[in-house]
Order: sequence, then C-alpha cells, then structure tokens
Amino acid sequence: MAHAPLPASDLEEERLLVESAKAGNLDAMRPIFEKYTRPLYSAVLMPKLGDPSAAEEVLRDTLATAIQKLDKFTWTGTSIFAWLRTIAVNKAYDYHRRNARSRKLIEAVTLETQASAQHSQGADAALIAEQERQASQARISEALEHLNERYKRAIVLRLMEELPREECASKMDISVATFDVVFHRAVRAFRKQFGEREQ
Repeated sequence: MAHAPLPASDLEEERLLVESAKAGNLDAMRPIFEKYTRPLYSAVLMPKLGDPSAAEEVLRDTLATAIQKLDKFTWTGTSIFAWLRTIAVNKAYDYHRRNARSRKLIEAVTLETQASAQHSQGADAALIAEQERQASQARISEALEHLNERYKRAIVLRLMEELPREECASKMDISVATFDVVFHRAVRAFRKQFGEREQ
C-alpha cells in the first residue's frame, strides 16, 4: 500500500528533522515515528503478520533498526516513510522465517524425544513439549549454543537440514549406530539446556 505523497512543506520539515537526528539529536526522530507508527503497523505489518502482538514486536524492532542505521539513510526528496516501510517488510519476513525454523525444530525435537524416551511420556513429556512450542527462536539458539559441537552438529544435520541418518553419520565420520547414540544424547542435552533456560 503506497503512502500518500507529502506536501513540499511537510517534506522540508521531515528533511530537517532527519538531518538533525543524523547530527546526533535522536529526539528529532520522535515526531517522524509518531507520524508513521500507525501506518507501519496497520498498513504494512498487520497485513503481513496477522497478529497484533507480532506486529507490535516487529514494529519496535523496525524503529530500533531505523535509529541504528539512520546514518545509512540518504535523503532523496521523498518521505522517509518508504525507507521505514522497507525495513518493516524485511523485519516481517525475518519474523516469519525465524518462527518457521523454531516450529520445525521444536516439533522435530518433540517427536524424536517421544520416540527415544518412552519412559518420559505422560504429563512430564506433555509439559516439556508445551514449553518447547512456546519457546522463541532466541531461546532455542541459546540452548543450541550451550551444547558441545558434536551434539550441536548432530541436531543441525538431522533436524534442521533433515538429512538421513546415514548421511548425517557420513558427514560426522562415524557409523550410523554411533550417530544414533550421539543424536539421542544430543536431544537429551538440548532438552536439559532448554529447561534450564526456563528457570
């Protein structure tokens, strides 16, 4: 959805605000953000995300990124809204990709856990699965980073790259049987780290 062109006087005011912000007075961006927050939210982010809380999260990220990258913005005689809109669209796509990877990993870990740890099924497994489904990509990445490299590689190859067990074993230069052991230990280690992050 295109934003209506601004009158010349409004454009000049916007240009001066941007110049002031780039010179170090970041408060100058406040009226610009106040002007464009609603259009970014309602016309750009909500149609792409469909969820108010997600749209609000991505909007905050968009404005923070705009401040961080303001020195890269070049005035071209048109409103800064187009630049803000581009940032917002990219952030929305990043959000979708991040959440898709999170759901994929969570579902895969949950399935593997249920298959390899029958004794933990029941209320405990249901609780862990629910916690994992509600996790953010940041927490998943943090849990992975706390694993040793061998365990992390096993999970990435098997669950994120979705390679067959035989190919995973080959890439790790171990037998399939050894890979199975390493992988199941990696899943348990991941679940432990994931649970510790909850505390």
